[in-house]
Amino acid sequence: MTDASGEAIPLLFSLLLRIPVPWVFVLTYLLGVVLEAAWPVQTPAATKANLVSLCGALAFSVGAIVAGWGLVTFRKARTTTVPGRTSAQLVTWGPYRFSRNPMYVGLVIAYVGEAMILRQVWPVVLLLLTVAYVNWVVIPLEQRKLEEVFGDEYMRYQGRVRRWL
Repeated sequence: MTDASGEAIPLLFSLLLRIPVPWVFVLTYLLGVVLEAAWPVQTPAATKANLVSLCGALAFSVGAIVAGWGLVTFRKARTTTVPGRTSAQLVTWGPYRFSRNPMYVGLVIAYVGEAMILRQVWPVVLLLLTVAYVNWVVIPLEQRKLEEVFGDEYMRYQGRVRRWL
């Protein structure tokens, strides 16, 4: 399989690209839960656990709101959320004024929040792999497609707005 520029994509990544990115986050988290059950990691004492859970709930809520805002903005623009598919228009408003990837930012924040609520360490360790995959495989594929479709307009947008935050 090749990407938008014609470069070969390793088999694992080509298989992962068939899975919607939010599901990659979910599957990574579930793998972390399995590892947590097999090799539990000591978490904060009960007196601090409530504070960690409260902070986790706040992070989860913020992340869900940010990701949801990005999704709703794309739906209103009637454009795709599927990496590699041609976008109907370049979305630069709403949360896309602050980040070129607010849905991914929101998913990361919500993911960390969930791990804090459940006081699980392994899912956070595995999150690093998911973020690396999104940052170095998914986003470059999306960027190439956007550059191909929107050219200079997308390049100017890249110059104004950061990839993550």
